[in-house]
Amino acid sequence: MSRALHLAGFLIASHVTHSHAAWRHPGSETDYLGPGYYRRVAQTLERGKFDFLFFADLLATPVRYGNDIRVPLRSGTQASATIDPSLVAASLANVTDRLGLAITKSTTYFHPYEVARIFATLDHLSAGRAGWNVVTSLNQAEAQNFGLDNHLGHDERYDRAHEFLEVALKLWGSWDPGALVQDKASGVFADPDKVHVVDHEGTWFKTRGPLTVPRSPQQRPVLIQAGSSSVGKDFAARWAEAVFEIDPTPEGRRAYYDDIKSRASNFGRNPDDIKIFPSFVPFVGETEMIAREKQAFHNELADPVSGLITLSVHTDHDFSQYDLDAPIEDVVVPGTQGLFDVARRLSIRDNLTLRDIGKLYAQGVLLPQFVGTPAQIADEIEAGFRGGEADGYILSAAQAPGTFDDFVDLVVPELQRRGLFRTEYTGTTLRDHLELGPANLRPAPRAVAAAAG
Repeated sequence: MSRALHLAGFLIASHVTHSHAAWRHPGSETDYLGPGYYRRVAQTLERGKFDFLFFADLLATPVRYGNDIRVPLRSGTQASATIDPSLVAASLANVTDRLGLAITKSTTYFHPYEVARIFATLDHLSAGRAGWNVVTSLNQAEAQNFGLDNHLGHDERYDRAHEFLEVALKLWGSWDPGALVQDKASGVFADPDKVHVVDHEGTWFKTRGPLTVPRSPQQRPVLIQAGSSSVGKDFAARWAEAVFEIDPTPEGRRAYYDDIKSRASNFGRNPDDIKIFPSFVPFVGETEMIAREKQAFHNELADPVSGLITLSVHTDHDFSQYDLDAPIEDVVVPGTQGLFDVARRLSIRDNLTLRDIGKLYAQGVLLPQFVGTPAQIADEIEAGFRGGEADGYILSAAQAPGTFDDFVDLVVPELQRRGLFRTEYTGTTLRDHLELGPANLRPAPRAVAAAAG
């Protein structure tokens, strides 16, 4: 078929992913501080011919809910313990051959030179399989870990992020093709006429350059984003080549898909150059009844307060001050606005209390759960793929590595049988897997074309 489905796996370098119940599940492994766990997941996804493995990241122990770290640590909520995903990804480059490796780095708490160097290095070590999930970070606790009293405002963070990406592209482009000569006979290591200083001085950043890392196989990492506010969606439409999305409803996913593609056109980009990846949690069984038993067992392990702790982290708003058995209140949140909008929409639609939302959040941060036999789950994926919801899907685990094993062993063959998904890799780089053209080192203009005209 002319349009191919894409698949990715989701992890945090941690004991949990979206599911807060995952670490308590008897089928989950808990050796997340060592290399074996990540190697097993990555090799399973590569066996399933997945496009990439995606690592989210947070930079602070949860403290926003009631200004207390004791309950998050006791409960093992998201981000209560994590390790650096860039080092995990580098270790995986040596035990995989084709799987893309995408990691999260913040434009708010790092410098473009450091981040450009990390991703150019990872792209070399992985022979062209690096991806960067660009985030602006979430909350005050992260600011305090980096010596700042206050987290930047929402729009300021995105303004800084735009300049960050502009600088990073200049640094990745500071080595021309062919600049690295390494001619032993002549003694010429590099052609100085093909290596350029950057001399960037802007509102947020100043750097001289050039980057110390020669041009990498993809020239730069594949850029991934998860914009959910209007400003965030514009950022994704300008920069992203893959977009990670959370919405539990088909109508919400269709609306998001259309919105991002339309915004991309407004920036003068081909909408096909942005792949939209909603995420989901699968429960696969030999029969639908077995699958639903797996789902029920997992969901019962989810603690509503743990979910509200993470909702508070994501939105940078303290939900401990509200009645758990009352409807969710319409409040302004400074953090991730899109997820809160989804929570509020679900609360209104289904008459849910804050406790209900906390339970859903603990079960999977509002991700939809696809439940059934391999054919039934393939039906849901195919319907969304053909129905204008997705170019691909990101798989998040209810238990690890078991969820990934079940999906690769049972669902992937069904998708392949239907001609939806590859049976072999046809390229070597992450750009190849995503069917993207050569990397562009020149950004789209900041002004939306429609507005500028």
